[in-house]
Amino acid sequence: MIVDHVRLRALANRNVTAGGSSPAEAAIVAEHLVESNLRGHDSHGVGMLVAYVRDLEGGTLKVNQTPEIVSDTGTISVWDARAGYGQVVARQAVEWAIEAAQKHGVAVNGLRNAHHIGRVGAYGEIAAGAGMVALHFVNVASGPPPVAPFRGREGRFLTNPVCIAIPGTDNNASILLDFATSRVALGKVRVAHNAGKPMLDGALLDHKGQPTTDPSVMHSEPRGVVLPFGEHKGSGLALVCELLAGAIVGSASVTTPTPPERGIINGMLSIVIDPGRLSMRDSMMSEIDAMISWVKSAKPADQDLPVLVAGEPERMARAARIADGIEIDDTTWAQLSAIAERYQIRVDT
Repeated sequence: MIVDHVRLRALANRNVTAGGSSPAEAAIVAEHLVESNLRGHDSHGVGMLVAYVRDLEGGTLKVNQTPEIVSDTGTISVWDARAGYGQVVARQAVEWAIEAAQKHGVAVNGLRNAHHIGRVGAYGEIAAGAGMVALHFVNVASGPPPVAPFRGREGRFLTNPVCIAIPGTDNNASILLDFATSRVALGKVRVAHNAGKPMLDGALLDHKGQPTTDPSVMHSEPRGVVLPFGEHKGSGLALVCELLAGAIVGSASVTTPTPPERGIINGMLSIVIDPGRLSMRDSMMSEIDAMISWVKSAKPADQDLPVLVAGEPERMARAARIADGIEIDDTTWAQLSAIAERYQIRVDT
């Protein structure tokens, strides 16, 4: 079905509020989820509420948490989110890093033990909007790992995303590179499974190690695996994310001996840089514009598909979905309706 973003945001807000969140927390989480849908990343959109309710009821998601500041030198800080909503505490951590980078030129934040932080690009957008360059490395600790390493057929990683953001100019929006180190985000497999659609070639192996486009192999036992993107490149980045956001930050990792019922836990290493400390703003902006123009001047391989730069697909999707609505598959809508009925939440606005 097609749902207007305003209606969907109201439903998500009521859902999070019913779990005990403050109005401010519910608004941030709902906004983040619906923005993910608007930008074409349904894997991180309102369908995640099913997992959030599960974790909330299981005690692995804590509402209204204030992060513990483990250490803070002014330019480097480590925060423990205490399993609070990641969308809230990760935003706070990046805002701290922006303010610190404005004072000192660069800031680093290590975020531990946050419940699912959602679409990492949201934090890159916040930093780029403040005129900052940002790098984010994320790991995931959430039960048996579903992503195989290069040449493997058993899971050893989770989707471990990377995000790099560069501020925009007067002529161009910010560059936002945001991707999972797996061939596809695990949530995209869930979306395809719920919608009864096949996955793209080269994304999945079944439990026997055979290539498949059937997303159900990730929702049945014995389970298949998701492949890393770019073979050894994605696998190498997944390992680096696991170490940077897990071992080095001190967050839970895929090898942490904790129960699989711990819910979705993310660690994140964020590096925020004031680019004005590196070069003159005017020349920097001119070079950014020149580079974007140069890339987009390439003749398209398909005349119906123009050359795009990182961040454009999301902006195009957002404009289209605000105008036309957000498509929610029947299975996901039924799951959201069941939650609404259980918690006596209005589905309509």
